[in-house]
Amino acid sequence: MCWRKPLGLAFASTKKRAIVADPFIKINNAFIMEPMNDFDYLSLDGRALRLFIAVLEAGSVTAAAERLGVTQSAVSHTLEKLRNITGDPLFVKSGRGIVATAYAETLGERARTVLEGMKAIAQPPDFDPVTARREFTVAANDFQRDLLLPRVLRSLCEEAPGIRLRVIPAGIPEVELLREDRCDLIITPRPPQGSDVHTEQLLEDRLVCFYDRRQTQPPRDLAAYLAARHIGLQYEDSEKADFEKQFRALGIHRDVAVVVDNVAGIPAFMRGTGLLAILPSLLDSGLMREFAWCEPPFDLDALPLFQVWHRRHDEDAAHRWLRSKLTAAAGDVIINRSPRAQWKPKIK
Repeated sequence: MCWRKPLGLAFASTKKRAIVADPFIKINNAFIMEPMNDFDYLSLDGRALRLFIAVLEAGSVTAAAERLGVTQSAVSHTLEKLRNITGDPLFVKSGRGIVATAYAETLGERARTVLEGMKAIAQPPDFDPVTARREFTVAANDFQRDLLLPRVLRSLCEEAPGIRLRVIPAGIPEVELLREDRCDLIITPRPPQGSDVHTEQLLEDRLVCFYDRRQTQPPRDLAAYLAARHIGLQYEDSEKADFEKQFRALGIHRDVAVVVDNVAGIPAFMRGTGLLAILPSLLDSGLMREFAWCEPPFDLDALPLFQVWHRRHDEDAAHRWLRSKLTAAAGDVIINRSPRAQWKPKIK
């Protein structure tokens, strides 16, 4: 195919033509387009495609420049760039205006598709909980699991029936759980450390001494506490619970009758015995509701509860939505806790 070299289109200045190679070569008194380098397509950008579409729709360099708020020379320069890349004149003079070539008409549809794709890349995908289909894996030990996740699940059932929760034990959680994508969130009083993870405190509880009021009295002082027998807690894949370390730091050595690997095992061993157990106060409205509790006769650190996630999920709309549900669940725990409590944990 050959054509006459178009005249009268201000694609570029004379100086610019000294820099940009003229794609037309003359053969037998006709101009044909010189083959373009295979890598010229990498010079394309969204602004050039948007400008090309504006000229295509307006049928005029002047009108396109006015529509986009740029100069006519900027439009001409960009069109020259596109001619060099595509190997096609794109627009030819017709009367007082210009008309698009057949290739330019085809290119217009492709350019619109490319721009829509670029727009989609720049905008995070929408998240609609009603239609979403996704599974979230949450790492939590039994205390955190039973305290918060049933409330979260109720919200999911009502608002996001296509979202499923999978819960795995956290133990003393390691940051690799998040880095290796073995879970989406960790709920823990002991967040793993790492510059690539984000930690948000949900609430703050404290540790109290639970006992079976039908079998024993609350310890009046440290001597009475040490004279009693106790239930210890040690997760299967970790050292003893954090408050066990606090005991050792305080020089408190208890007579431990039984050690369990999860909080859920404690009621069965406490029921009908005089055993004592140091546990989070929030358990008084759930797992430990049948038992009494008192302040321990020594000071223990507060027990914060965190949600932890990898920073690659910071802007994930679905992940943000799940985190908001956990935050709401933490607030619900505080509002609806047992009225017998004389102290309210802090919500963050």
